[in-house]
Amino acid sequence: MQTSFSPAQLADPHVAESEKILRRCVHCGFCTATCPTYVTLGDELDSPRGRIYLIKDMLENGRAADKETVTHIDRCLSCLSCTTTCPSGVDYMHLVDHARVHIEKTYTRPLPDRLTRALLAFVLPHPARFRLALKAASLGRPFAGLLKRFAATRPLGNMLDLAPGRVPAPSASAVPGTRLATAERRGRVAILSGCAQPVLKPEINEATLRLLARIGIEVVIPEGEGCCGSLVHHMGREEEALASARRNVDVWTREIERGGLDAILITASGCGTTIKDYGHMLRLDPAYAEKAARISGLAKDITEYLATLDLPRQEPRKLTVTYHSACSMQHGQKITLAPKLLLKAAGFTVRDPAEGHLCCGSAGTYNILQSEISDRLKARKVKNLEATKPDVIATGNIGCITQIATGTAVPIVHTVELLDWAYGGPKPAAMAGRV
Repeated sequence: MQTSFSPAQLADPHVAESEKILRRCVHCGFCTATCPTYVTLGDELDSPRGRIYLIKDMLENGRAADKETVTHIDRCLSCLSCTTTCPSGVDYMHLVDHARVHIEKTYTRPLPDRLTRALLAFVLPHPARFRLALKAASLGRPFAGLLKRFAATRPLGNMLDLAPGRVPAPSASAVPGTRLATAERRGRVAILSGCAQPVLKPEINEATLRLLARIGIEVVIPEGEGCCGSLVHHMGREEEALASARRNVDVWTREIERGGLDAILITASGCGTTIKDYGHMLRLDPAYAEKAARISGLAKDITEYLATLDLPRQEPRKLTVTYHSACSMQHGQKITLAPKLLLKAAGFTVRDPAEGHLCCGSAGTYNILQSEISDRLKARKVKNLEATKPDVIATGNIGCITQIATGTAVPIVHTVELLDWAYGGPKPAAMAGRV
């Protein structure tokens, strides 16, 4: 794609990077076939190619974002299916990240939208606040339908719909400290507790800690780690995202210096994609660039790490698992085979759904802020998953678990919960009463 940025514009390293990304696009349109919003809405401006044109026009002309541009950028899930498809290697992720920061700085959203986004940024990255909000949601749930009738309050209704009926008690799996291996020690890792996941499904990290202990891996949960920054990052609130990144980089760097780490494990693939990008996010910060790149290099999805440990093959189980590959896993981190191979080695029959490349519609806060598109994508995803006749659905991202669970009666669990069960742990709670 031809561009015409001025030398003054290109002096800004963010603009210079976006210009290089734009120039790689050859207008081929392959991305439109795999873009969930284009497939759903059929609007060229709701395809990656269309959004690239909007971003180019906005940045090249040095103008503030307008309503049309914001509308179509907001509809992007950041699923990154387009990057998997693109034959030219267009780095769409970093381009749309820059666009969102530009929007946040130059566009004044309607007051209800600003308040909703501020509320999400204030609550979700903080487990204590999030837990309190979920408990309060039980009082507001009867009003969800009424709130969803009006555009200004619809996101609040969506939040109430997504809130679980019961909030799990706080888990020891999130308490800082070292968990010693119960078998001969084979390694030492840190694990991200996260923000939403330990509140919604603490059993995911509980299963991870049990499994790792049994196979000889010492696990440390460092004091001071927190939200990876993904949620605010995708809302264009870049200073908040970078503050989260710097805090975690400092915490994990101290742990590396204290006792060494073989890996930093993440059990939510959305977080993993962001942490693996810390090196890029902090590349212009001389105090953090090198440290952040080191942290990104150590970051591993739990299945990515387990695949290196040669777990013993288990006897076949009469249980069919349909694997839903989260977008952040398959497109963001390019991890496609490891989870399925681990499940097969653990004795499960593994099936793939049709249209596995398409997003389920969760995408961080997308199912709150863009609920109509999200619901259509969820229905499409659930139909494809149920068509495989699974006993259970497995995935590697808490957002997908929460989203899909609201559309099907088939139990859905994290991949590591099934692996923990197969290698001596308890049956996943979501499968209670089932074969």
